Amino acid sequence: MSLACCVPIVETVYCLACARWLWKKCLYTAGHESENWGHATAQEFEPVPRFCRLILASYEDDLRNPLWAPPGGYRIEPDLVIIRKDYGQTQGRAPPYFVYLDHEHSDIVLTIRGLNLARESDYAVLLDNKLGQARLDGGYVHNGLLKAAEWVFHAENEVLRDLLERFENYSLSFVGHSLGAGVASLLTMVAIKNHEKLGKIGRRRIRCFAIAPARCTSLNLAVRYADVINSVVLQDDFLPRTTTDLEDAFKCFCCLPCLLCVLCLKDTCTFEEKWLGDPRRLYAPGRLYHIVERKPLRLGRFPPMVKTAVPVDGRFEHMVIACNATSDHAIIWIERESQRAFDLMLEREKAMGVPISQRMERQEYIAWEHEHSKEYEAALQKAVDFQVPSVYSHPPSQYGTFQEAEEGESSTRWSDASSLSAGRRRRLGWHDFMKRLFDVDDYWGQQDEE
Repeated sequence: MSLACCVPIVETVYCLACARWLWKKCLYTAGHESENWGHATAQEFEPVPRFCRLILASYEDDLRNPLWAPPGGYRIEPDLVIIRKDYGQTQGRAPPYFVYLDHEHSDIVLTIRGLNLARESDYAVLLDNKLGQARLDGGYVHNGLLKAAEWVFHAENEVLRDLLERFENYSLSFVGHSLGAGVASLLTMVAIKNHEKLGKIGRRRIRCFAIAPARCTSLNLAVRYADVINSVVLQDDFLPRTTTDLEDAFKCFCCLPCLLCVLCLKDTCTFEEKWLGDPRRLYAPGRLYHIVERKPLRLGRFPPMVKTAVPVDGRFEHMVIACNATSDHAIIWIERESQRAFDLMLEREKAMGVPISQRMERQEYIAWEHEHSKEYEAALQKAVDFQVPSVYSHPPSQYGTFQEAEEGESSTRWSDASSLSAGRRRRLGWHDFMKRLFDVDDYWGQQDEE
């Protein structure tokens, strides 16, 4: 009798949990993850549409006679494609890619294609992973993507070194979409760890733009490499939000209700602190750029706006059940919306009367770099407050686009960060925790003044 009386209570609790989960999945859209983030500027977002066009160009068989060019074309010079390799040349160990010498923007770009649904080798790379299988630089990474990144690096490091030595003022950019974005992110880490093979190139000359990336790095690596890696996500894209193992998700596609039931229980009963404390859990890498163009319970698309941050918690943790979850992953849509967002940024800045003087532009550029540097340091400090493992495995470098700081200042900040890391291993009180959580910028400002 007592057992029979408990059944309605259990059913009620389960229905409430499912209702909460459905609300989060169906209405947790329109950029709720990024509603408290800052707005991106046109200067920092300018490479995104250009790199999206380069990724689209990698799908063309003949760049001189393109078949799928976006409005305005790819805006590249086919003669400046230094290397181009397809599936036959990569032997299935990595997606196809090419190296492009961009003289207009003083950049050497290695572009990697996304997942090809007709290629088993791409699935093999994507599904080659177990929790905690591969380690890199004090953190965990996706095993299959790491193997592909290492293969590309060993295959092309001599060519890249020669180009970097010939063009000493050029930057080195790794760009990819979907599967290629994960490979490009880990390729950036491998290049930084083995910079002597690239002619001892400085960290500041390397950057990565991962378009709609797979979750491929642990939280400590995602935050530490936010100075060089940038991830771009369009609205409700499913791949950066995929929290379950991809292999298990593919196995469960035959029973979607069972998969939804398991996800419901897991998301409802798991605390976010447990996710943050798991050093093996993978996340979207680096600094995040979120393109928001739709609002809940409203039809149609709105003028896109771009939010950016280096978050520690809330890095696209929840899958969203939306009609556009898959279409937002398409590179052609990302290129269109990123170009629209960039054009709107230019119009807005022009309307606000941004000065044309080179001196004023330089001052604004330095101010933007300083703001990103402070945000990067704040994210590192917040990760320490959340007790994320191995956040400071080595002294944090200056922000990738920031000016060189004096050696004494850098060492002072590192010593302060190390002492803070050691002193905060004990559990924080609630008031201290809330104070450090919301006043991080003020804290680092006091440290800089001292």
